[in-house]
Order: sequence, then C-alpha cells, then structure tokens
Amino acid sequence: MNAICISAIASNQGKTLLTTALLWHFKESVRPFKIGPDFIDPQFHESICQTPSVNLDSFLMNESQVEWLFSKYSNKKFSILEGVMGFYDGLDKGCSAYQVSKLLEVPTILVLDGSGSYITISAVLKGLKTYKSDNTIKAVVLNKLSSKMHFELIKKQILEDFDDIEVLGWIEKNLPTLKSTHLGLDLSETKKLETLSNEVLKHIDLKKLKAVSISNSSTCKGYPFEKFEKIDKKITIVKDENFSFVYHDNIEFLKEIFANVEFISAKKDEKVSENSDVVYLPGGYIEVDDSYKKMQNFKASLIKHAKTKHIYAECAGLLYLSQKIDDKPMSGILDLEFSLMDKRVRLGYYLSDLGIKGHAFHYSKPLNPPKGVELLSKKGDFKNASYGSWKKDKVYGTYLHVTLRNNMEKLRGYFGI
Repeated sequence: MNAICISAIASNQGKTLLTTALLWHFKESVRPFKIGPDFIDPQFHESICQTPSVNLDSFLMNESQVEWLFSKYSNKKFSILEGVMGFYDGLDKGCSAYQVSKLLEVPTILVLDGSGSYITISAVLKGLKTYKSDNTIKAVVLNKLSSKMHFELIKKQILEDFDDIEVLGWIEKNLPTLKSTHLGLDLSETKKLETLSNEVLKHIDLKKLKAVSISNSSTCKGYPFEKFEKIDKKITIVKDENFSFVYHDNIEFLKEIFANVEFISAKKDEKVSENSDVVYLPGGYIEVDDSYKKMQNFKASLIKHAKTKHIYAECAGLLYLSQKIDDKPMSGILDLEFSLMDKRVRLGYYLSDLGIKGHAFHYSKPLNPPKGVELLSKKGDFKNASYGSWKKDKVYGTYLHVTLRNNMEKLRGYFGI
C-alpha cells in the first residue's frame, strides 16, 4: 500500500502546507489521518479531500488498537498521516509521529525549513536520524527556499551525508496564494486550493514521493476491543459548526452498535426526536459563538429529553448543559455555571479515576461546582486531581475527550446500554 507520514522538527514548519497540497492533489484516492488528539487538522483534511480524517493516538488506544484503526480506515489507494508538533514530540506520553509511524511501518517525509541556512540543515537531519536508530525517516522536502540554487546547495550536502534519504524537492518562500489569503485559506474556494497545491508541489518530484511511500504495514488480525451486539435503541448525534469536535471513529462506532442513528444540527435549530433514547453532544465552540441564541427549538427538545433519557456530552457539550457561561445563558440542565479564563485551565492527556485515558483542552472553569463524578489527573495522582465530569440523573457531561470504541464498557451506563 502507499502511505506516508508528514512530519517536521516542530510546529509551524510546513507540515500542514505540504499535507494540504498532497491531499488536494490525491483527493480522489486519499485517506487522511492525524496523529494525536487534535480536532482542527482533521476538519481541515476533510474539507480539502471530502474524506473524513481519522485520529491515530497511541496514548488514547493501545498499539494493537491503533493498528486495527489504521487497517480499517486505510481503504483508499493512498494514506497520508499528518504528524503532531515535532517528529519525537509526545514520546514521553507514548504518542509521537515517530512512535505511530514506526508502529504502522509507514515511511516519514520530513519538512525542513531551509531559510537562512544550508549545511546546517544536514546536521539537523543527522540529529533526527541518530536520535532513534529505528526511525522511519526516508525523505525530506525543503521549505521556504528562495531559489533553485539554494535548494541544490542543501541537496548536495544531504546526499553527501546520507545514502538512505531521498531529497524530494523544495517549496518556495512567500507563495503568492498564501500572501493573497492573509489569514488563511477559505476552504470553500476550491480554485485557491488547486492553485496552492500547484505552487507547493511545483518543485517536488511526485514520482519519487510515491516510490518512497510504499509501506509494509500489514492488515491487523483480530478485533482488539470489547464486542457489542447491535442495540435496539436510537441515538441522536449533534454535529454542526458548534458541536464539531468529535473523533470520526466515535461516530462510526456508534453507528455500528445502535440500531438507529440520527444526526441533527443545533445551529439550524433542529429538534431531538421524541423517540430518541440518548443524545451525544460533542465538543466545539459553543461558548464563543452567538448562534446559541438561535437554538430555541433545539434547547427545548434537549431539556425535555433530559427529564427521562440519557445525554452524553463532552467539553462544549458539557458547557451547553450548564446554567450559563459568564453572561451567556445555556440549557440549564445541570446545576453548573462556568466562566472563561484568560489562561488555559487544562491542556493535554489526562487520566480519570474511572480508568479512562483522554484529552482535555479548555479555558472555561466551573464556578463553585458541586462534587463531580470523575477526577482528572495528568500524572495519575488523584490526591491533587480536580473534578472534570458531572452527572444528574441520566445526564452526564465531561471535559474529557475520549475514544469510545475502547472505553464503551466503562461508559455504557452513560449511554443507557
């Protein structure tokens, strides 16, 4: 199969730029993946190639589960994995581009910023290559170069120093399309995406890139999760611009285990069906978007649902269940009030005292909250941990973003199954 991991030495080096160009170029036959727990990049990926992007996270799931997930969704001719931060970043948490690409036997292409340097780029590459001898680095693309002469200088040095690295090409600095879009691309303007892809790939050898992308990744044997029979119940999944932070496999898993699945948009003020048994309310941007004012029918149907039935809500979903966020009234289902802080309250991987691994990222903080049902800790020290989940009757809201396929046995009560 053809698969590559796009990585770099850090964020803001050009990973997303190259990934965007390749996803557009191969859009008819590509499956995007994102290493780590990020929600923004997968939405970006899907907007470009119209194929859902799948998170691969070896902290949230064990190795055999990540292998299974990759095998399940690698159903296109080409799989492109975008790394997280720098190539080795996340190594201490068990989830880095290095670890995931090594686990899946996917070759890595490094995007290296060559501006203001030439021989030193090869020294940086040597450091990355020798830090872990079993790395998957097979090729480089040089970013932010001013000329072909600059590229040839760096290429010459890399080829002298390495006999196992392909230099695939280079990306010009100050690309015209990026300059004209100022704050970023409007993904609805497909002509600009096409232009950007052509600009980025102009000096990159795609034949060599495809040759490098030959992967030895094998099909995962067995199903490394608890098995659930189809449940004769209906679940409502709220999915729109407000409630958009949801792992793709969570949706697919819920479609597998619930007999009836409906999707509604709160932003369009669609109602929860009266015959729905459980509502899944994902994370997103509810606290910063004024569209909550337009969600009166949705709010009324959710409040009615909550009186006798189950709700599972994550992050922004939790906030929407509260009384209010600062001066913004929410649904009032849970007896909680929140305020937005100037600094992040939580960021990173967390463990819960229910035995669940997850990721949290939020600026909001509960004000004088009642005792919760779940403590969240970064290091597993629950003596100093703080509550991150609250429950009332059949309604459960949590700050923790989790993968459902490997945690449903622990969470099944919250989903009413």
